[in-house]
Amino acid sequence: MIAAIAEVGRRLPAMGALIASLPLVSILGMIFLWMARPDAENMARHAEATFWYVLPSLPMFLLIPVLLRHGMSFWFALVLGCALTVALYLGMMQVGPRLGLRL
Repeated sequence: MIAAIAEVGRRLPAMGALIASLPLVSILGMIFLWMARPDAENMARHAEATFWYVLPSLPMFLLIPVLLRHGMSFWFALVLGCALTVALYLGMMQVGPRLGLRL
């Protein structure tokens, strides 16, 4: 999958991004979870928590292009993007339950 995204993205960056954005890992995870424990409430909680955990990862995809366009190296921009995501994940884990989110 990663090789396909890289090949397509080399020729058609937007199409590569579309393929990369597909929630294949989440879908496969839900299938395996359902096969191991076919419980509708458990699956509903899992899917809902996945939604809330996706949100903190999104700013990374805005920060990296801004940093690259300002001359920062790819690797440093990637590290900063990942650090931002980790910080936002930690924040979500602290704030989410206070807002009534079941994470």
